[in-house]
Amino acid sequence: MYIAIAGNIGSGKTYLAELIGQKFGWETYYENSDNPYIGDFYEDMRRWSFNLQIYFLGKRLGQMSSIVESGINTVADRTIYEDARVFATHLHNAGLLSSRDYQTYMQIYNFTVSQLAPPDLLIYLRASGATLVNQIRHRGRNYEAAIDENYLNSLSQLYQEWISEYKGKVMIIDIDKDDFITDEKARMKILEKIADELGLKAE
Repeated sequence: MYIAIAGNIGSGKTYLAELIGQKFGWETYYENSDNPYIGDFYEDMRRWSFNLQIYFLGKRLGQMSSIVESGINTVADRTIYEDARVFATHLHNAGLLSSRDYQTYMQIYNFTVSQLAPPDLLIYLRASGATLVNQIRHRGRNYEAAIDENYLNSLSQLYQEWISEYKGKVMIIDIDKDDFITDEKARMKILEKIADELGLKAE
């Protein structure tokens, strides 16, 4: 079985993946943000946005293929869908990815996902901009210091549009109501809900 976790920056994807892996004894895959284009991208976003996104797409495809081929129960803290439906789309909307490059990217993406089995369960972590900002500040990563609420809200809107169209099995967790990062009762509630959804038992 394969669980994928999706959510905005600061929503707690990695922490929830750790909890699920520990609770059910599953293999855990974490996002690898290494990208040889990242430095060039921040120097000239319009020039390098296509290269950046294509590289991430290829890495995510490799990860998903490894998960499916392994046959091991796995949880991953990022999905291939977000790369296209949220981040590449945001770059296009912001004028940083040309329409020609965006259309080419989406053709490659659409073919790629058509060849992949969807996760058995997609967990979407939904949170308000204010909650995301608080959690980002709390974890104190220097490279996230400049992220503001308006940017997070624009990403959240794209997340909502994608999730509303998603065809597979999805569980939405509202972080504003169930803060599993700080609330142990919320953690237990969410893990029990996941177990019930997939017929799992804790190890």
